[in-house]
Amino acid sequence: MFKKVHIRLTLLCAGITATIMTIMSLIFLLVSERTLYQNQFRAFENDINTITTNLEHQSIISMEWLSKMESQSKYIFFITDNGVPFLYNKLTDTDEELSKKTLLEESVRAYNNMFEVETVVTSAYSYEYYHFEYEFTSESMGADFYASKIIPTTPDSTLEISILYSLENLQKQIWQQRVRFVLIDIAAVFILTAFSWFFTGKLLHPIVENHQKQAAFIASASHELRTPLAVILSSAECCKTAASDNKEGFLKTICQETLRMSTLVNDMLTLSSSDNNSFTIKLQSLELDTLLINAYDAFKPIADNKKIELAIYLPEQALPLCSADPDRITQVISILLHNAISYTPEHGKVSITLSHSRERFHISVKDNGIGISDEDKKKIFDRFYRAEKSRSAKEHFGLGLSIAYEIVTAHGGKISVSDAEGGGCIFTVTLG
Repeated sequence: MFKKVHIRLTLLCAGITATIMTIMSLIFLLVSERTLYQNQFRAFENDINTITTNLEHQSIISMEWLSKMESQSKYIFFITDNGVPFLYNKLTDTDEELSKKTLLEESVRAYNNMFEVETVVTSAYSYEYYHFEYEFTSESMGADFYASKIIPTTPDSTLEISILYSLENLQKQIWQQRVRFVLIDIAAVFILTAFSWFFTGKLLHPIVENHQKQAAFIASASHELRTPLAVILSSAECCKTAASDNKEGFLKTICQETLRMSTLVNDMLTLSSSDNNSFTIKLQSLELDTLLINAYDAFKPIADNKKIELAIYLPEQALPLCSADPDRITQVISILLHNAISYTPEHGKVSITLSHSRERFHISVKDNGIGISDEDKKKIFDRFYRAEKSRSAKEHFGLGLSIAYEIVTAHGGKISVSDAEGGGCIFTVTLG
């Protein structure tokens, strides 16, 4: 399921980004190509102005000057005198002459129809010569040209000059630019797809992890509930046929297992509230030393019963009030003390220590029991996680430390575990 979602999210992200990028590329190309055409046409107009100025300052048009202008500017010159081609235009091969003649005829037709063509751009100047610039397409050569017709203003002059400029190089430049953009867009699409795959994978990772944890939570809860239910059903069946003297033992077992189930269900509801962000924390200003003394008094008989020394160490100076939920913090301390006493052998020692530094409160519960391995420390706060069998007990479901972690985190604090000198471990709760 998540793989399909991953693929669809990748395609969605990459598709949207690629579409936007393609549209922006097309807009850029459109603007760029129009600018290139406009700049080229302006350059053509400027060159024609220069040529016209040169014509005005010379009385004779020499072939040397025409050849020089053609070679420098890559322009094609056509000069006619009273409709007769100038000698310059006849000094070419026959095929080339015919081709140029056809090209000239096409430019003349375009000039004659230029006021009927919407795309024609013209400019006129009232000097000794006036000229018009326009664009046309040669059907014989299959190419686009800029053209200019230069006509003298004197009525007795019949000399006309047509200048053509091929747009082939400009169009090649534009096509090369299009190809570059296509290749860049294709490469960008591949990069975006790879990035989207990685990015959506990162986004889905917490969801996948949470789904896996929920599945594991349900499986573990089912397993934990199965055992007391089996005991209760078995004891209930035995009560049907058991003698009156034995029924009391079976009923006692049913009550014990029911209490275990009730504890498990309550723990699961607490964790469920945390997952649904409905975990209630009622902050109050409280004295942590008083809270710890109450917890010490509550667990002292339990520790004495197991022949375990329970000690408490409080700072001598008065401490400031701590903003916390007293019931929740008491629950955390109870979980830590219960675990410490459960996993500490007889004649062992469990201690509670309170300290304050840099506006932070530190509560430590230390035992000299069997300790926790480094591998288990990484998972000790996971739900239903229990270390090796030597640390497992029937009354422990592996939810206590998970609940303690959620409570401390909800307070904006931290809880950690470390090894104690001489064996055992230390759980430290830090509150602000």
